[in-house]
Order: sequence, then C-alpha cells, then structure tokens
Amino acid sequence: MSTTRSKVAARKQNPIPASRKIEIVKWTIPVVLVAVLASLCLAADKGADQNNKDEKPKTAESTDELRQQLEKILKDTHTPGLSVAIVHRDGPEWVAGLGIADVASGRATTADTLFRIGSTSKGFASLSILILADQGKLSLADPIHKLAPDVWFENRWEATDPIRVVNLLEHTTGWDDMHLREYAKDAPGMTLREGLDYDHHSRTSRWRPGTRMAYCNSGPPVAAYIVEKLTGERFEDYVQHHLFLPIGMKTATYFQPAPGTATTLYHTDGKTPYRYWNILLRPAGSINASANDMAVYVQFYLNRGAVRGKPIVPASDLDRMEIPESTWAAKDGMKDGYGLSNYWSVEDGFVYHGHDGGVEGGLTEMAYMADYNVGYFFSINAGNGHAFERVGKAIRAYVTNNLQRPPLPGVAGLPAGTREYAGWYVPDSPRVEFLHFVERLVGVTWLRFRDGKALLDHLGAWHDTYLPVERAQFRHLPKKKDAAPDPVATFELLAPNEEGIFVQSGMGTTMKRIPAWLAIGQIVATVYVLISMMAILLYAPFWILGGFSRKRRRRAERGLRLWPLIAVLSLIALVGIFILSAGDLIERLGNLTGWSAAVFLVTVTFGIASLGSAISLWRTPAENVRRGVRRFSLAVTLALLIAAVYLAYWGIIGLRTWA
Repeated sequence: MSTTRSKVAARKQNPIPASRKIEIVKWTIPVVLVAVLASLCLAADKGADQNNKDEKPKTAESTDELRQQLEKILKDTHTPGLSVAIVHRDGPEWVAGLGIADVASGRATTADTLFRIGSTSKGFASLSILILADQGKLSLADPIHKLAPDVWFENRWEATDPIRVVNLLEHTTGWDDMHLREYAKDAPGMTLREGLDYDHHSRTSRWRPGTRMAYCNSGPPVAAYIVEKLTGERFEDYVQHHLFLPIGMKTATYFQPAPGTATTLYHTDGKTPYRYWNILLRPAGSINASANDMAVYVQFYLNRGAVRGKPIVPASDLDRMEIPESTWAAKDGMKDGYGLSNYWSVEDGFVYHGHDGGVEGGLTEMAYMADYNVGYFFSINAGNGHAFERVGKAIRAYVTNNLQRPPLPGVAGLPAGTREYAGWYVPDSPRVEFLHFVERLVGVTWLRFRDGKALLDHLGAWHDTYLPVERAQFRHLPKKKDAAPDPVATFELLAPNEEGIFVQSGMGTTMKRIPAWLAIGQIVATVYVLISMMAILLYAPFWILGGFSRKRRRRAERGLRLWPLIAVLSLIALVGIFILSAGDLIERLGNLTGWSAAVFLVTVTFGIASLGSAISLWRTPAENVRRGVRRFSLAVTLALLIAAVYLAYWGIIGLRTWA
C-alpha cells in the first residue's frame, strides 16, 4: 500500500515516495551494526538504483518490440505476469496481459485479469471528496473533527492547527504510518469504521499538521469515512456508482475477486504465492483492476475528468489533485510534491503525474503527462523491485520516444540570505516513527553553497548539485553529462519559522538544520560504536581459543569479555531476524509470533548485556585484570552504553512490533 517506489528500490523520494513509502534497522550496536550495516546496504541500493536509472534500455519502436522487451524482463527476473496499458487522450494504444496469472494452473494473464493496484487506489478517495466539495457538502479546509467527530485521533495543536480534510489526502496530518499490527490484520467483512477503530494509536500528530509531508496510509481511509458519513453510502458503493461505472472501470473492485478472474501474487522467486490480503483500511490500497480498467482510468486523467466528452469531474479538480498546497514547501511556491493522492515524478527529463502502489507480491505504477497526451499503467504479480524498475524504464522509453523534453528553467542567482542555510541537516519527517532513529543517523546531510550552486553531501551521494531557478527553489543537476537535467525545482530553502531552519528535498523529505557539533558528534559516535562492535567480534575468537589454555585463563576477565560479545551477537540476531523474515515481514512481525517475540527478546538482551558489561567492569578489581584487557573493556563498554541509551530513547529496547 505504500508508495514507494521508495519502498521498492524506488525511483522517487518516498511516498513515498515517499518517504518514502512500505523498511529496516541499523545503528549503534543494534543500531550500529544495524544502522551501519543497513545504511551501507541502503547506500548500495541507492547507488545501484541510480546506475540502473542511468542505464537506458534500447527504445522499442513498436508495441510488438515493447512486448518482446517486457516478456524478456519477466523471464530474466522470474516474474510470472504483467498487466500493461499505454493510453492517449483519444483511446488506448496498447492494452495487454503478459505471462502467467497463476503458476499452479498455468492460467495466462490477459487484459481482463485483475491485479492489486495498491496505493494507486488512493486517488478514488480524493476524487470522492472533490465531488462532494463541488456539491458544497464540504470543503478541503474543513476540520475533520467537524465532519467525523467519532473518528479518534490526537493532535496537540488542534486548537490552533486542526487537522483538515486536505491534510488527510496530502499526507500532512503528521500521523505515523499504519503500524505493523494494522497491516497484518486480515479483515474480510470488516466495515471501514471497524477498521479505523481496530487500532488508532498511529493517528497521533508528531508535528503541526500542514507543515511537513509524511506518507500515511490511514489518512485517505478517514477521508473515505467522511464520504460515508455525508452520503449514507458505503464508500466502496459510492465509488462504484460515481467513479468506477461512469469512468468505464467495469471489473474494478475493492473486494476479493471471484476465482479465476484475478492474478495470484508471488514472492520474489515468482513461485511462492501469497494468500489474498484483505486489507484493514480498504480505501488505502485494496482495489483489484484489470489493464482494461486502468486504461480508461488513465484516459480519464488525460481528458481532464471527462469520459467520451461527458465531464465526470471538472478539470479544475484534477488540476487541484496535481498541485500540493498544504506543506511549508507548497505554501512557499513549490509545485513539485504530493497533491491529493497524486504526485510528481521526474524521469529522464520528463515530468509525470500519477501514483504507484505496492502490496505483498504486487507492484503497480500509473503515470501520465497530460501535456504530451500520453499515459501508462503497469502492474506485476511478484514483489520484485528490479523487475518493476526495468519494466517502468522500458515503457517510459517507448512512450517518450520522439518527444521533446520540456524546456529547462533558467539559472538564477542564489537567493538573498542563502548563507544562513549552510550547515548540517537531519530528516525531520519520518514516515515510520520507529525507524526515525535510523533516518536521523543515515540521513545526516551537509548543505553548502559554492559557485552559485547548492551542494549536498550525504550517505550515498556526495556533491549532489542543485541550481537556483527562482525564489529559494533549486533544480537537480545530474553528475553524468548524458543524463537529462530535471526540468522543475525539487529542492527548496523553506522560510525560517519558530521551529527552526528547514529545507525540503523531494516530496517527502523535510530536513531540519542542527548544530555542527551535534552532527559531527553523531557521526563520530556512530563510527566509534561501529569500530568497537567490530573489535569485539574480531577479539572474541582469540579469547575463546585462549580459554582452552590454563595459562591464559583469567576468571576475573570472563565477564568483561562475555557481556560485550552477547550484546553484539544479539544485534547480529536482530539483523538476521529482519533478513530472514523479509519476504513475509508483515505477517511475521505484525502479529505475536516467534519472529516478533524474538525481536523483543534480542533487543532486551542487548540492553541487559550492555548494562552487564558496565557492571562487570565496575565490580571487577583492577588488579585482577590485565591493563590492556581493562582498557579494551572500557572502550567497548562505553560504545555499548552509547548504543543502548540511544536505542532506549527511541523505544527500540524491548521493541514489540506486534503492538
């Protein structure tokens, strides 16, 4: 359900894009090996993604050639099937199903096979709200406590900054994303209200609503519930009558389709099936739709809300969907970002609107360029991010073949007051709060200005260059000479406010400036902890083997050696749990299982072992311990305590992923 090309080895800054988007753990001991290990993996993935992005596939000259390319991608990546549509304003150019819909039976994919479209479903919540706004039944500026007072949420700024309808749809409520417990709930037959009542703890604003964007799957379902309250209809029925049928989406449904009409979804091996996921909050990502359904949906956007010349919604509604208005960046004039369930993405010098989506075993993308009269949809039936990227590139290369890129905005001078923005920044709008401790470490960024340009240095991207274009906005300048520059601004220096100095990078990353001493201290502490942890692992074989020799045995030193090793091994176990449960992470960690219980136990073990190391060092007489051993123990114990305190502060010690 998360947006995420971000979540999926993504091309966009996380929904999302975010951000960034359905993942992770890394830093100090658990955090150090987890944050450093994971951060290195993240950087590697990022670099791989960028390399993949720079690799331009041979452009297909016809749909027959494109079909051959896509079939080869499916074969190379062990992805069973694909649903695809390429559309123009006057109708579809190509609508097809490729590959296999069900491996066990060998059933082929067709243009009528239903695929899960994940978060692409969210657009129907926004469209429904806009229809009611056009009828005068609500306003995007209405506080939700006025329209749905029975929906629980917590916002300590409600008196001055209430959560409004627009915040639900632009992901600016400040709420945490749905917790794993909510994702893991299989909810056949539950009403939308029952789904919202199942677990409301994630609906707590972490900052003032209407300031930052953080992708949140529970916002659109609350908007959908408002639709139910105002119309007296079940949301799914309202969409069926007012959108699906008028648009021509004859087979689309929020519910489990009849046997034989939909694809089975698979793990990355393309063989192991997932069971059907009855999503708790259906408006967030539950729709099943065919290539034929999605072709007319894309055409609906290209025709600016009309079907066969008949307006379903006014063109102004789609204009509003495509331009964000509720974040600091939007209020400062930034157009790039996440609008009403519709966001910008820049690919090879072209600007697309649309939305992607992901469920376990299914990845979808819907994108269009109204100015160029072209759009596309595709969905694969396996959770293979590499296949998803390759398919997207091949389709985009085809639809943009012979199109002229939009003109680049002229380069301006650096805006006044730029110097006060130079410094160190950390991400300040995490999508998933329990991963905030990771983002704060691996997202440290140094911003500076040189030769009329903004330069950003951060993990995985050094000397990331941005050119000023207007006001305090900048567009990205790619490092490779043959790469197409971004034709729109995607980075902005936000107007200073009482909370501090902020910048916006992409649609889902708001970063806050922090003192240089804090940023450098954080980096030094991370490196120190990492080195200490590695030293413990390297030292362990020597003292274990030395224990077999009577001459080298030191009873007083056992605790000084054993507790640090237990702490590091608990971290390694934590990393192993996440790696091994990755394919079924939601089910294994969102419920109370052996996997989630193990996460709780190993994080508690780390805390206890770190404390045990400190107590052992304190209680062991100095004269009974060799000087080198004691110094080593002091260094690694300090590192363990730094890690333990940091993790405890962020609630990672004793983490209950099922709660």
